[in-house]
Amino acid sequence: MAATPEMRASDGDRDRVAAALREHVAEGRLTVDEFNERLEGVYQSRTYGELAKLTSDLPEIDLHRLPAAPAPAAKQPARPRNGQLKAAWVSWAATSAVLWTIWLVSSIGSGQLLYPWPVWVTAIWGVGLLMNTVFGTGPGHGRNRRR
Repeated sequence: MAATPEMRASDGDRDRVAAALREHVAEGRLTVDEFNERLEGVYQSRTYGELAKLTSDLPEIDLHRLPAAPAPAAKQPARPRNGQLKAAWVSWAATSAVLWTIWLVSSIGSGQLLYPWPVWVTAIWGVGLLMNTVFGTGPGHGRNRRR
């Protein structure tokens, strides 16, 4: 029995139309606002005729023959841009200079050589930066990095 415009549509029919609308958005035929409007109409539709009106101005899409997704590019280790890397090293050097100056002034003021506490800050930060420079790991890398 052929479907007529007056026949009731099933949930599966509505889901197929919604999937087709998603494809039309992906291909640039519909704006997001138009998609949202039509999607609301899809789930309020009762008949094949009502569903057909929502896609009447769009070409047919065969959901079983969608274009293949492009193969993902080989993952290369992400590296920060030279400017970011240089800024990180300059920041480390400036902070290290300030910390070591504070330590030196404190040692001179006390008249004795104090424990070299800045080594902990500069060493830990420096090792992290070195790993980032050499291996491209650490902050600024991974899935949250903007390109």
